[in-house]
Amino acid sequence: MTSHAMWPAFSPLQAHDRLLAATSDPVSQAMVATVLVVAFVLLIRESAHRVLVVFGAVAVLLAITYLTPYHLITFEGAKQALDLNVLLLLAGMMAVVGVLKTTGVFSWAAHRLLAGARGRPALIQALLIWFTGTVSALADNVTTVIFLTPMALEVAARTRVSPAAYLLPMVMAANLGGTATLIGDPPNIMIGSGAGLTFLDFVINLTLPVAAMMVGLRWFSDFWYRRELRPSGAGAEPAGASPVIHDPVLLRWSLAISAGIFVGFMTHGATGMPVAVPALLGAAIMLIVQDVLYLRRHRPTHAERVHGLLDVIENEIEWPTLSFFAFLFIAVGAAVDTGLIDTLARGLEGVIEAGRQGLGLDPRGTLLLAALVICWGGGVVSAVVDNIPFVAVAIPIVARMTGELPGDTSVLWWALALGACLGGNGSPIGASANVTVIGLAERAGTRIGFGQFARFGIAVTAMTLLVSSLVLAGYVYAGRDPVLVIAGVIALAGFAVPEAAARRRRR
Repeated sequence: MTSHAMWPAFSPLQAHDRLLAATSDPVSQAMVATVLVVAFVLLIRESAHRVLVVFGAVAVLLAITYLTPYHLITFEGAKQALDLNVLLLLAGMMAVVGVLKTTGVFSWAAHRLLAGARGRPALIQALLIWFTGTVSALADNVTTVIFLTPMALEVAARTRVSPAAYLLPMVMAANLGGTATLIGDPPNIMIGSGAGLTFLDFVINLTLPVAAMMVGLRWFSDFWYRRELRPSGAGAEPAGASPVIHDPVLLRWSLAISAGIFVGFMTHGATGMPVAVPALLGAAIMLIVQDVLYLRRHRPTHAERVHGLLDVIENEIEWPTLSFFAFLFIAVGAAVDTGLIDTLARGLEGVIEAGRQGLGLDPRGTLLLAALVICWGGGVVSAVVDNIPFVAVAIPIVARMTGELPGDTSVLWWALALGACLGGNGSPIGASANVTVIGLAERAGTRIGFGQFARFGIAVTAMTLLVSSLVLAGYVYAGRDPVLVIAGVIALAGFAVPEAAARRRRR
C-alpha cells in the first residue's frame, strides 16, 4: 500500500513549472523590459483598449516561457503575482458604491451642495473642489467624477461660465483627495498592499498634507479662472428639479454598513484582517439588505433575479478595470522573477549614491534625495503614463530600496504615493478620472483640449509636488508631528477665510 507520505508534493503542472524557473540572464530581462515598454507605449497612444494591451503582453510572456529556452514567468508564477487583496478590495467597494447609487444619494448631495452657492461662480467652484476632494478620499475618484460631471456642466450652463472652470479644478481635486487615504486612488491600494501599510497609516501621514494642498488648489483655481468666474447675474440655483432620495431605508442601512467597513479599514492593522475582508463583508451584507427590502415591497417575479445583485455585479463592478489590474500584476511579476526589478533598483541606487557622494550628503540627506527622486520621478512618469502601471513596477523597486537605505525608510512609500497620485494631474491621460471627465464633457458637447488641460494641470502638479517635497523634507529632518501641525493650520486657515478674495473681487 502506498502511504500518504509518498504522494508527490506538487501537481504535474507545478512540478513542470518548478523546472521552468524564471531565467535571470540579461537576455531574459531585456525581453521583459521590451514587452513592458511596448505595452506602456501602446497605453499612452491608446492604440488599443488597455485590457487588450496587457492581456497581449501576458500572452507574449507566457508564450516565450513555454516555447523558448527563456523562462520569463510560469503559470504558477502568474498565480502568485496576483494581488487578491487589491482585486477583492476594489470589487467590494465598487459593489458598495453601486448599492448607494440606487438610493440617489450622490445626485441629491451634489445638487444640494451646488444649490447652496446661490449662483456665485467662485463659490460653486470652491464647493466643487472641497466636495469632490472629500468624497474622493472615501470612495473611488472615478465614481465621484461620474456623478459630479453632469451636475457641473448643468451649473456651468446656468451661470454662463466656461465648463473648464468647474471641470478641471474638480478633476484635480478628485486626484488630490484620492491621495489622502488608502482607498481613494487605486495606486494607494496597491502601495498599501505591497508595503503592508494600513488605512490609518495613510490617514495619519497624508490626509493633512493633502488638505493643505487642497487649500492651494482652491486659491490657485480661483486666480487662474478669475475672469470666467465673474458673476453674470444668473439664477441662484442649478436648473432642474432637486433630486430625491429614492430609498431612505436602504440608504440608512447602507450608511451604517459603510461606517462598519471604514471601522474595519482603520483597525485592520490591529486585527490582522486584510482590507479586502471588511470591504467584501460590507458589500455582501449591503446586497442582502437590498434584496430583503426589495422582496418585502414586491411580489416575487422574474424581475427579482436582476433588480439588485445581478445589476450591481454586471453594471457597477468594473470588470475591465479588475482584469487590467490582474494582467498587469502578472506582467510585473515577470519583471520581478527575471531580476529586472533588482537591476532597475540597483541602477536607481547608483544614481542616489552618486548624488550622495557628489553633494556630500549625510544619511538623512541621502534618504531625502531618494524620496525626492521617487516623488518627482513618479510625478513626471505618471503625467504621461497611467499611474497604475507605473506604481505596479515601482513597488518592488521601492521595497528593495527600503532595505538598503538608512533611517526611517517609510518616507519612500509616501514619496511614491504622492508622486504617482499627484503626477496624474499633469495631462489628460495621467489618471483614469481625467479621461472620464473629458469623455463625459465631450459627450455633452464640451471639448477640453490636451493643451488646455495640460496648461492648468502641469501648474497644479508642480505646485503640489513642491509642497510634497517640503513635506518629505520635514518628515526626514523634523519628524512627522511638526509637519502635520503646520499642514493642519494651513488647512484650517483655508476653511476659515475661503471667500475673502472672492468678495473683494465682486466689489
